[in-house]
Amino acid sequence: MKHILHLKSSIQGNESYSIKLGQAIVEKIQDKYPGSALEELNLVDIEIPHLTPAVLRTFFIPENQLTEEDQKSIRFSDELVKQLLAADIIVIGAPLINYTIPTVLKSWIDHITRAGITFGYGENGPVGKVMGKKVYVAMCSGGVYSQGPGQTNDFVAPYLKAFLGFLGMTDLTVFRAEGLKVPEVKEHAMEKAIESIMVD
Repeated sequence: MKHILHLKSSIQGNESYSIKLGQAIVEKIQDKYPGSALEELNLVDIEIPHLTPAVLRTFFIPENQLTEEDQKSIRFSDELVKQLLAADIIVIGAPLINYTIPTVLKSWIDHITRAGITFGYGENGPVGKVMGKKVYVAMCSGGVYSQGPGQTNDFVAPYLKAFLGFLGMTDLTVFRAEGLKVPEVKEHAMEKAIESIMVD
């Protein structure tokens, strides 16, 4: 049985293409791995906070030296890291907004980036510690960014591949629903994206 974590980062609610595409990916995974446990986390609904100086400071304090106030500050990050490490498969909804990911998704990344826990340093530099995960990204965009002139402005897929890879999550596949605002493309964009889904 697999443990699936589905992250939602769109502010569009039920109208969100990335949530719909993410759910389609989850369904494909559940078909392949019947009985899998599904955990959904809507980063907008939980109002995930941006890092503050107080929270960041606690990341570098040994656990046995944390004060009660420090423990409260770091609890949110600890829970997100625990949730991530427990998952076998992670589905990330990542709509392209102003050429990049939503700020709530960036906040999630900031909270799970923990030296000594999700990454460390070896003789040859940084070493990711979040190993053995399969990551699927449900990326949606109004324009076309996988090819053509828009490709240079795609800071979603390259960023997620690079940074999640830094944490050890190198097995990452991106499924795109793109051209959702482009005439003669938008009519079939979601259908085409869902048909492209193949899971390992």
